[in-house]
Amino acid sequence: MLRCRRVNAKRARSRIAVLAVVLLTALTGCAAPPRPIVVQGAMDVEIRKLAGSLANASEESVGGWTFWRGTLDGYPVVVSKTLKGMSNAAAATALAAERYHPAAIINQGTAGGHAPELHVYDIVLGTHAVNLGSFKTGFRPLGGGSDHAEWHPLDLMRTEGSAGMDPKARVMREYAGDEGLLDAARSMRDHYRQGHVVDGVIGSSDVWNSELDRIQRFHEQFGTTAEEMETASAAQVAGLFGIPFLGIRVLSNNVTNGEPYQPRVGEACQDYVRDVVKAYIEKVKR
Repeated sequence: MLRCRRVNAKRARSRIAVLAVVLLTALTGCAAPPRPIVVQGAMDVEIRKLAGSLANASEESVGGWTFWRGTLDGYPVVVSKTLKGMSNAAAATALAAERYHPAAIINQGTAGGHAPELHVYDIVLGTHAVNLGSFKTGFRPLGGGSDHAEWHPLDLMRTEGSAGMDPKARVMREYAGDEGLLDAARSMRDHYRQGHVVDGVIGSSDVWNSELDRIQRFHEQFGTTAEEMETASAAQVAGLFGIPFLGIRVLSNNVTNGEPYQPRVGEACQDYVRDVVKAYIEKVKR
């Protein structure tokens, strides 16, 4: 009987201690730590300068993907090397979502131009991103060649059945950039001195398009301003996790006006994106 009373007394003291901690937490206003901002880039030339700007940075590897955790202006930021291509970017985005539970994701780096009025070092803010690798071709018999004008876009998220057989799926899905991130990016336009910063549509696929007729069709039919190989897939995965997302791309070449590839533009984009992240941090803090 005495042992039973002692056990009950211990349980009571334990419950009182837990209640005291809960009450103290409520009274002192302790909050959960802020969720980080994730900044993505596919290659070293697109992320090394950003990673180097983090304070107290630590490097983490998951499979073939690399993440640098640190702070910028005292706020947690994760820089992610996604590797090139749609599958790599999607996987890196899912890993970041599961491991870091980010408040926002920015996918940035280099791209090729789809509009002749844009020039190398100009930056495109992705009001939307589209997948330029998701199409159903028209039927042509053996020896009939190929004609991209007969290709129909496929929205693979629109149907549970065969997307190719469902007429409702024959549309181009657009992944909208987050308005809060866009506001922060637009607020830094005047800080960028190496080119213009414009709103536009970023097209993504695992294809490097150099056929001007095909590029013109993308530009006219889907409104593409630039093309690369990661943004749309990262945007798709971020959307499934409900994470605010924005694509930011600097033109490294523009085949539509003959401007050749410039390897140093990635650094300029990283400088601009760092300013955007700082602006967004101030927005989050407020």
